[in-house]
Amino acid sequence: MKAHIKWVDGAMFLGESGSGHTIVMDGPEEAGGRNMGVRPMETVLIGLGGCASYDVVSILKKGRQDIRDVHTLLEAERADSEPKVFTRIHVHFVVTGKQLKEAQVKRAVELSAEKYCSASIMLGRAGVEITHDYEIVEID
Repeated sequence: MKAHIKWVDGAMFLGESGSGHTIVMDGPEEAGGRNMGVRPMETVLIGLGGCASYDVVSILKKGRQDIRDVHTLLEAERADSEPKVFTRIHVHFVVTGKQLKEAQVKRAVELSAEKYCSASIMLGRAGVEITHDYEIVEID
């Protein structure tokens, strides 16, 4: 896996993934930015959320669960002093579907957290306290 980061100006950077996709990262005005993109640490949090969400959706589909939507909400705390690393992250899944089996949703979240989500497991091994929970929204 590769990435290329290009400085634009101020605190703005373009990040290009090895697969050819680009994101804009920028800082707030007080840090020399124009607030025109996500912060670099926000991209880490978004990456964790995407990784975990992919796992949960994939596991539930393989389990033949009739999922219609998945929202993943993440809240992170960072250290007060430099380096301002993540110290705690909470991942909350909102799984919407028909006749969903709670045991399968719970197992999907556990498998993502313990076995499949590389981003979550990597950050956990680096000392970040990561917690997960879920809620199920049933539709007719």
